[in-house]
Amino acid sequence: MRSWKQTVLTLVVLAFVSTTGYKVQAEAVNDTQVLHRTVKVNDLDIFYREAGPKDAPTVLLLHGFPTSSHMFRNLIPALADKYHVVAPDYPGYGHSSAPSVDKFEYTFDNLANVVETFTEQLELKKYSLYLMDYGAPVGFRLAVKHPERVDSLIIQNGNAYDEGLDNKFWVPIKEYWNHRTTEQGDKLRGFLTLDATKWQYTHGVRNTETISPDTWGHVQPLLDRPGNQEIQLALFYSYGSNPPLYPKWQKYLRKYQPPTLIVWGKNDQIFPDAGAYPYKRDLKNLEFHLLDTGHFALEEDGDKIAQTMRSFLHRNVATSN
Repeated sequence: MRSWKQTVLTLVVLAFVSTTGYKVQAEAVNDTQVLHRTVKVNDLDIFYREAGPKDAPTVLLLHGFPTSSHMFRNLIPALADKYHVVAPDYPGYGHSSAPSVDKFEYTFDNLANVVETFTEQLELKKYSLYLMDYGAPVGFRLAVKHPERVDSLIIQNGNAYDEGLDNKFWVPIKEYWNHRTTEQGDKLRGFLTLDATKWQYTHGVRNTETISPDTWGHVQPLLDRPGNQEIQLALFYSYGSNPPLYPKWQKYLRKYQPPTLIVWGKNDQIFPDAGAYPYKRDLKNLEFHLLDTGHFALEEDGDKIAQTMRSFLHRNVATSN
């Protein structure tokens, strides 16, 4: 028969084991738990997702049109056990402030300025850049201005070469660059409809049933906010400021040779794989993957991209930081 002392000791041991186990489990969860935060940047509320230890190498995820940091919702925890992962929403997107076009200048120069200030407020001294769609012109501006801050590049359907814009998708947008009229702008409003948003997520994928409707369910209500179409038209026009900068971005690649990973959805009709191959001209340390999927490659091949990134970052970043 057990004495009361044995019973008490057993309860103490069980409590200790239980408590210790809980703490270990909590720490493991917290390593990859995604936090949702907001910081003031030049009087704007900039929303961002963050996970991982702050003393680990940083991966800065820059989203595309028409989404937000929401596109990285699954990638962030897949990296956060080893890396400090940060994904902001630009002004006009996601949960960040969306001032009207008469109160904020929606240009890629200005988006890059906001993201630069954002990184400085978070004291991100160095980072690997994930460049997707609009994230490419934002990120390349940062890289050219502060090459010493860039550990590596991960490029997913993000353009820096004229070859990447030589397709019919860009014809009406290029016309808008040349003739910024109300009539020409109205022709582009079709890109902001629910059908167009769904098309961006589903075109070129192997199996549309793998694409969650939560994607366009998140994006479209934000596009439909009063005044948001004018924001998007302003950025369609401002995209014309990017091709003249391509030679400068390419010069940056040749001079600094950042380790670069390309994970590109080859069936993308917005940024087709014709824009991926030219990176081979300028980069020596390049890992190149074309994926059999569409524009938002993370939606169908997120696990593959995460695994490829972890291997790439381990070889090129983690061991040197």
